[in-house]
Amino acid sequence: MRQLSAFGLLLGLSACASMGRNPAPLAVIDAHTHADFDGKPEAASGILFTREQYLQEMGKAGVVGAVAHTDEYEKGYADLREHGVVHCAGIRDAVDAARLEAGLRSGRYACVKIYLGYVYRYAHDPIYDPVYRLAETYDVPVVFHTGDTYEARGKLKYADPLTIDEVAVDHPKVNFVLAHCGNPWIQSAAEVAYKNPNVYLDSSALLIGRLNELPRETVDEYLVRPLAWVFGYLENPSKLMFGSDWPLSDMASSIEAVKRAIPKQHWRAVFHDNAADVFKIKPSKGPLRN
Repeated sequence: MRQLSAFGLLLGLSACASMGRNPAPLAVIDAHTHADFDGKPEAASGILFTREQYLQEMGKAGVVGAVAHTDEYEKGYADLREHGVVHCAGIRDAVDAARLEAGLRSGRYACVKIYLGYVYRYAHDPIYDPVYRLAETYDVPVVFHTGDTYEARGKLKYADPLTIDEVAVDHPKVNFVLAHCGNPWIQSAAEVAYKNPNVYLDSSALLIGRLNELPRETVDEYLVRPLAWVFGYLENPSKLMFGSDWPLSDMASSIEAVKRAIPKQHWRAVFHDNAADVFKIKPSKGPLRN
């Protein structure tokens, strides 16, 4: 943490940097959404899990691109590439390398998601070696679920963000993203990303639900302050990406909450540029149409 004081000074200048300016509306890339639409309301948020609702929220929140996770290779895949959305191929307890390669080669998928904790394997399990080789070959990132699981059957030891350090060291040419900042182990996740140049974090699901309907002190305690600490510890504004985990949370109130954790001069990096670089997203042009 040798550069902490210098970076901390930069964080403190945010209010002054934008005084007297009228900046353009913030264009956002949501680095963590789900698009295996089932047409039902999501229990945590009440959001209708449909393609129409997804595109509507993107438009209202100024989201010009996104990363969409699909649970399995084919389950609920919705081709949203014309809207600046790239898709992650979901990997659980088996790897069909030929099928994955075909999807990466065709552009159907632009990243891979491994559901640690939901699957009882560590990231360094040899079964995933073909995934990392393909990720390097096609220059796509690998996203890991890290931290708390959304179901009681998940086994947390497999989702500990510290376990990603070994994979990051062994595969230095692959970029890895730790979803959810490893929450509640945000300090471990921050250290893994700080130490390894090929590891990034997304801010999704530190809280779920419609965040604007939660008490402000709750959002501050469990999202704003923890995320501000993570951002400061990283000492590198390119390491953190905004994610809502839609439909677990709505996009607009998630954006507003995360803004409170990030100095304004770094909003463009966290809300747009970092995801565009890591996932090679080409944002949609103009307003979205359903």
